[in-house]
Amino acid sequence: MLFAGLYLVALGVGGIKGSLPVHGGEQFDESTPNGRKQRSTFFNYFVFCLSCGALIAVTFVVWVEDNKGWEWGFAISTISIFLSIPVFLAGSTTYRNKLPSGSPLTTILKVLVAASLSTCTNKNSSNAVVNMSSSPSNSNTQTKQSEQEQTTKPTTSSQTPTESLKFLNKAITNKPIHSSLQCTIQQLEDVKVIFKILPIFACTIMLNACLAQLSTFSVEQAATMNTTLFSSFKVPPASLPVFPVLFLIILAPIYDHIIIPYARKVKKSETGITHLQRIGIGLILSIIAMAVAAIVEIKRRKVASHSTATKNPLPISFLWIAFQYLFLGSADLFTLAGLLEFFFSEAPSSMRSLATSLSWASLAMGYYLSSVIVSLVNSVTGNGNHKSWLSGSNLDNYHLERFYWLMCVLSGLNFLHYMYWAAKYKYRGRGSANE
Repeated sequence: MLFAGLYLVALGVGGIKGSLPVHGGEQFDESTPNGRKQRSTFFNYFVFCLSCGALIAVTFVVWVEDNKGWEWGFAISTISIFLSIPVFLAGSTTYRNKLPSGSPLTTILKVLVAASLSTCTNKNSSNAVVNMSSSPSNSNTQTKQSEQEQTTKPTTSSQTPTESLKFLNKAITNKPIHSSLQCTIQQLEDVKVIFKILPIFACTIMLNACLAQLSTFSVEQAATMNTTLFSSFKVPPASLPVFPVLFLIILAPIYDHIIIPYARKVKKSETGITHLQRIGIGLILSIIAMAVAAIVEIKRRKVASHSTATKNPLPISFLWIAFQYLFLGSADLFTLAGLLEFFFSEAPSSMRSLATSLSWASLAMGYYLSSVIVSLVNSVTGNGNHKSWLSGSNLDNYHLERFYWLMCVLSGLNFLHYMYWAAKYKYRGRGSANE
């Protein structure tokens, strides 16, 4: 029953987070500058609302679970979900709804299969190329002429496919083996857009691997430190995620009402800060966060080495950990909101849900990557007579600061990789000329 409930929660959360940002973004008129500004505000406050929910979860709900029982915590969550349904449905008469047009995964798969089979067929036989203006011919001579005519035609989005990702063009230039594999130019170009944004998506995985440290090693660090506030109030180390949540709640309105209007005036552009610039700022902040985390751990270990106490807590406040939470929380705000809006504005209309879902896929893959990096670090550093950096029961015997420096270097390399793809990327969609 427990695992069935957990899987149902994962299914429900995946459906909500994959659909709600797109549904909200489509309520605004993207053909007007004001509509696009309102849409940008929506994505900022979408992250803000997620943070508000997380704040309640790690404070009130955690307190209820600790004092009344876990069943009461689950009950509160269940009741909250049920209450959200009528609230959401209350606005159903005013929503702008887009009619379903089929699964984007089906389109992507069809284009890939058609292009792959066409490539294999060409290697084994000389199939005729489909002429855009006449019926196909079986003559090899006519085939060569058709190919020459197509290469000399001016490339337009309405008649011929674009030159980018040319290997996919075979999905429409040759006869399909089966009628179900018949692709249109529009479907081909839509799939190309998804392929073009994948490198940007991949560059955010490392950021989420850094975020994973907030709920793992950072909590262990705080557990060894003095967590007392106001002389008597003790903060549970597991409640430390409240720091990035609070930072997000504070920074989201500041960003939307102060930073962005100022950037628009300075740059004299509609967006002020482009989506890719916003993601890049988040990646830079993640590098700084890992450097700060390494410095704080050096200070914590120095205090531990001079401390005469045999048990925790060490005579150092856990608020030092808040600095890395500040930078990583800020990085999450810039990157997550920027990534959601980037995917929404750049992806084809029929594939927006799939594109925005990549933001959450990046989060999951980042946490898995963090586990892989920890395992690799222990495997490499634990060879011979050397003790691995991140193993043992005593955190003071770890070399956590080295791990944080490693994450800082990896994040720096990831940022350089991102700069390459961001510079190479060309915005599409209405309203992106100013960017």
